Amino acid sequence: MININRLTGAVSTAVLSSLLFAMPAKAEDTLDRLKEQGFARIAIANEPPFTAVNPDGTVSGAAPDVARAVFEKLGVKDVVASISEYGAMIPGLQAGRHDAVTAGLFMKPERCNAVAYSEPILCDAEAFLVKKGNPKGFKSYADIAKDASATIGAPGGGTEERLSLEAGVPRDRVIVVPDGQSGLKMLQDGRIDVYSLPVLSINDLVKKANDPNLEVVAPVVNAPVYCDGAAFRKDDTALRDAFDKVLAEMKTSGEFAKIIEPYGFSAQAAMSTTREKLCAASN
Repeated sequence: MININRLTGAVSTAVLSSLLFAMPAKAEDTLDRLKEQGFARIAIANEPPFTAVNPDGTVSGAAPDVARAVFEKLGVKDVVASISEYGAMIPGLQAGRHDAVTAGLFMKPERCNAVAYSEPILCDAEAFLVKKGNPKGFKSYADIAKDASATIGAPGGGTEERLSLEAGVPRDRVIVVPDGQSGLKMLQDGRIDVYSLPVLSINDLVKKANDPNLEVVAPVVNAPVYCDGAAFRKDDTALRDAFDKVLAEMKTSGEFAKIIEPYGFSAQAAMSTTREKLCAASN
């Protein structure tokens, strides 16, 4: 678990590091630099169970927990987490503000071309959160596009926003939602007709809401199943390869499953595919 309050003192150090290392370092030097400074800067979202910021200020979730374990084994003692919208994560990584993105950032063609992904870590499908009984009968993003009055909430820059637009939902009917609680409230208040997130995220949201007037539609028809990985800068493939080596060892030993399965993720799903297959299938 990463305590944001405990790491407050490291924030200024992280900011200074961002300035000092904004220009990409040689790939073979990056891990040595992280070891020397004592932490890696990771970008996360606040979308349980992928990532979560708890009321006491701690950061948890399957993605940062895996990242912290791997970095510790690489000799990097800690991680400093900063919350970012999905659409800002890769630009922030490329600009040197983060050393890695560990946030359920699913592998997609444009992302595979922009970053150096690790091997798969978390896999999931898409889901809809609707009012009880699914009054408009939505089963796919195309169904929403066909209903001229329907609005859908989705994370800005995320997969669900892109799938909505690609299915033909007009831009003005795709409502950017900053976080899960906001999306839940907007649906409950009738400001959107559907809220879309991965299955595990939606189920976590519904469980915490304990609202009998809500219903989950999953998986979304004609929506693909995705896997994420830790994302690194393109010139940091040496760091990515070192991360992959430790990740593979953790998968083999069972430590990987012990970290992610309590969050509801399947270790076998991540181990059944590869980065190469996922990036190729996305094209």
